[in-house]
Amino acid sequence: MENTSFSRTIWRWHFYASLFVMPLVLVLATTGAIYLFKPQLDRWEERAFSNLSTHKAVSPNAQLAAVMDAHPGAQFHGYRLPAQEGDAAVIHVGLADGRTMRDVYVSPQGKVLGSVDTESRMSATVSRIHGSLLIGRVGDWIVELAACWAIVMILTGLYMWWPRGQGLRGVIWPRLKSGKRIFLRDLHAVTGFWVSGLALVLLTTGLPWASVWGDAFRLARAELGLVQGAQDWKTGGHAPHAEHDHDAMMKMQAAGVPLVGLSDMVAKAKLEKLPHPVFVKPPGAPERFGPPTLMAWTIKSEAQNRPLNRSITFDVATGKEMSRTGFADKHVIDQAINYGIAWHEGQLFGWINQLIGVLTALGLITLVISGFMMWRRRKPADALGAPIAPAVPQKIRGVAVIIAVMAILLPLLAMSLLALWVFDRLLLPRLPAFALWLGVRPAQAA
Repeated sequence: MENTSFSRTIWRWHFYASLFVMPLVLVLATTGAIYLFKPQLDRWEERAFSNLSTHKAVSPNAQLAAVMDAHPGAQFHGYRLPAQEGDAAVIHVGLADGRTMRDVYVSPQGKVLGSVDTESRMSATVSRIHGSLLIGRVGDWIVELAACWAIVMILTGLYMWWPRGQGLRGVIWPRLKSGKRIFLRDLHAVTGFWVSGLALVLLTTGLPWASVWGDAFRLARAELGLVQGAQDWKTGGHAPHAEHDHDAMMKMQAAGVPLVGLSDMVAKAKLEKLPHPVFVKPPGAPERFGPPTLMAWTIKSEAQNRPLNRSITFDVATGKEMSRTGFADKHVIDQAINYGIAWHEGQLFGWINQLIGVLTALGLITLVISGFMMWRRRKPADALGAPIAPAVPQKIRGVAVIIAVMAILLPLLAMSLLALWVFDRLLLPRLPAFALWLGVRPAQAA
């Protein structure tokens, strides 16, 4: 009876976890698969600003002057080097209103070709759907909660899949000639087996971005003294806003300090041959992560394959190199997280990483659809169709231990479990019809 109770409890956890995350897994898998191709999306979106003539090309200084003339009062935040010859340069500016950011495309001849709101890019929109469902902080909590329960779904599903002497058919590959019901069950179980490891990697590598888990991890790193430089990934669906001094260069010019120009820095950046996208940022320009560099030019790569990134600073007056940092200079924990982020975004191993990511997303979508079909086939007309609760919950301490460990590792899961416990103990007994519909009743003795 103990094993039966344990298995039935695992089944119930799998059922309720799956029912909760089904629609969200569809959204996250679809948007995640699209975001894997961010470099291709961005390139396609910028297609009108590529393959331009380089005849009579002007200097980056002249390109910047054209952009500032076209946007009076704007603040210069950075210059993105063209990915290849004939591409427009991208100059990132903050408009005079102090809130709006623009990527301005300027031709090799210094003609302003157009501009885009950085938040309106297709990849940025897909990222916001994937990270917060377009509803801000609350959406971020929902996505994180779905990720926590998806982990529960996968682990309980693996327990239910675990072979118990029935051979490899229906375990490693589906039985094709045993009827539709068996095939559907096998499709669900076998797909779950093949995709579970990759899905768990995606879910765990996404946690550092999450609001509750990410903030808790950041605080733990600080308390344990594991911080080495600025954290270079966002949490809560939003990048931290650093304080900055837009007018650092203007103040130095007013004081009569001779300054190294943008053209000189772009020339140095080209010699470094950093992976695209490569940015040249002036003193005081805001950074995505951490504080700005006030008294130096910064050349850096912000490639999604994060282990390739480097950052170099140069003295604003002399142009001499001041510092050079790369992936090896990060704390080992930050290195591990950045490897995970690069894998999560499909950029660690190029197209192979993208292909694995797409197959993982398709596997998750297959799990959702097959699980939904199985549920609809067995669901009674007057009930939810949940597995019946075991009659001897006192004999399933193993489940409690597993849940306790996961709750410690996943704070938002712990909070949701507490809410469910309150609902189960205080509210559900007052709603007997609803409890019966949910399948909360003692199991029948065998």
